Amino acid sequence: MGVAVAKYYTLSDTPYALWVRGELADELHLPNDGSRVEVIGGEIVVSPAPAFRHNRVVQAIDRAMYAAETADPEFRWDSVQTNELNLVPVKDGYVPDLIIMDKQFAQKVDDEDRRHVLPHEVEAVVEITSLSNAGYDRPPRLVQAPGTKWSAYARSGIAFYLLVDRDPRMPAITLYGEPDIQAGTYEPLHTWKFGEVIKLPDPLGFEIDTERWKPWTA
Repeated sequence: MGVAVAKYYTLSDTPYALWVRGELADELHLPNDGSRVEVIGGEIVVSPAPAFRHNRVVQAIDRAMYAAETADPEFRWDSVQTNELNLVPVKDGYVPDLIIMDKQFAQKVDDEDRRHVLPHEVEAVVEITSLSNAGYDRPPRLVQAPGTKWSAYARSGIAFYLLVDRDPRMPAITLYGEPDIQAGTYEPLHTWKFGEVIKLPDPLGFEIDTERWKPWTA
């Protein structure tokens, strides 16, 4: 289960500063077991490595992008999985399931051999909920409530947020856009059910088959 751990430790610096320097996991004495260490709303959150079904969703999106690129040599988007995203405007640090970015920005980050991607280099982020941490991925119950990725992505000006909610009570895929940087909110643009074909609008402009996607199991 996702666990907030900051209050149990005396740290040498702020969680965000340590995260940016790549020192946070070491200060927490965490094992190298695939867990994700993020700073969400200023709070340290450690989540277990994703499950197989979760990873299959990420793989499907990657394959959809590859198919789009094969069909159209002018396809402009590239993707990277579980890369650190430094949300400088809100001083949070995340590890999204998938980042979609213009190929030119992706090449720039690669050429500079950078650890972090920055918000202005990102066109869309994809988060896939798990039982342990779904609350961090969804919109807050109260619009002004802090501490969710949804609101932080909006405050950082990221154009699109694709949320794949695998909750068996309400499995759905929602594309959010039109971020309000001041309010930290998005507008819901499209929603799909599991099993439907996602047709992402321009400028993303590619399709994702969700026929094999499944909710989590308790």
